[in-house]
Amino acid sequence: MKPIAVLFAATAIFAQTPPAQPAPNMNAQYRLGPDSMPQEGVPKGEIRGPFTLPSKIYVGTQHTYWVYVPAQYDPKIPASLMIYNDGQAFMHAEGDIRAQNVMDNLIYRREIPVMIGVFINPGRTPEQPEPNPKEWGDRTTNRPTEYNTPDDKYARVITEELMPALNKDYNISKDPEQHGIGGSSSGAIAAFIVAWERPNDFRKVLSNVGSFVNLRGGHIFPERVLESPKKPIRVFLCDGRNDNRGQGRGGSGYDEKRDWFYQNVRLMKALTQKGYDVNYSWGVNLHGQKFGGAIMPEMMRWLWRDGPVSTDPTDVVERGFRPAAKRE
Repeated sequence: MKPIAVLFAATAIFAQTPPAQPAPNMNAQYRLGPDSMPQEGVPKGEIRGPFTLPSKIYVGTQHTYWVYVPAQYDPKIPASLMIYNDGQAFMHAEGDIRAQNVMDNLIYRREIPVMIGVFINPGRTPEQPEPNPKEWGDRTTNRPTEYNTPDDKYARVITEELMPALNKDYNISKDPEQHGIGGSSSGAIAAFIVAWERPNDFRKVLSNVGSFVNLRGGHIFPERVLESPKKPIRVFLCDGRNDNRGQGRGGSGYDEKRDWFYQNVRLMKALTQKGYDVNYSWGVNLHGQKFGGAIMPEMMRWLWRDGPVSTDPTDVVERGFRPAAKRE
């Protein structure tokens, strides 16, 4: 039998052991800043739609899309273009991106050009539900096939089906340097594939937590980049160290081909080695849009940084904000 004093001491030590602390929220540091919020005095663009785009490339499906028209848009002047895959998530008024607010603010301050924005959802049959903030369509639409397959079919949707529809209604620049496309997760690899397959149509890529992994073979792009002639595209990648890391349930069975962060870093290194115009930012975030939303304004500034600039001190237009266009 142990002495009573020893038992009391052990009991006291046990009683003083602090309870286990909950794991920190790895997304807690990422919040939307003022550039992602409506600002007083900034002219607001208009979101038009939804519109329905029937597809002959994915037979039997249709794509829903919305068009953001900035207040400064003048039909007489060709505008730049930015397309967002998973459009419902990028334009969600209470979501993690709120791209329409970013464009309002940055266009107003002349930090990006006047541009038409297009929010396009993945294809679906008429019977399937529209993607929404809780279900982006992986289990209910054509999203996995369109976004994750490393072929040119989705690029054809954008260039052969969406672009002609847009050009009927808007004066969009014909210069591919003025065409950008972006997305998150599977929508990000889809954006990259559009520019990769059609660099004569799209040259700017915004990629948030891109799924450059082996869902349907998307892990092959670092090798493709190194083996192929350099293409005239500009890419901004962002991801987090706590994205999906290729581990099975319980942390077993690691598969580097299903490690989102590792594959994003691999792609960045391949693009850098090949001499691409590439930028990147690595956070500690989980899979999702928290980090990407926080840095979305900076990603857009960098992608669109080389617009014409006048240094004439008497150029009052260059020194001013971009007011709303006059409507006839």
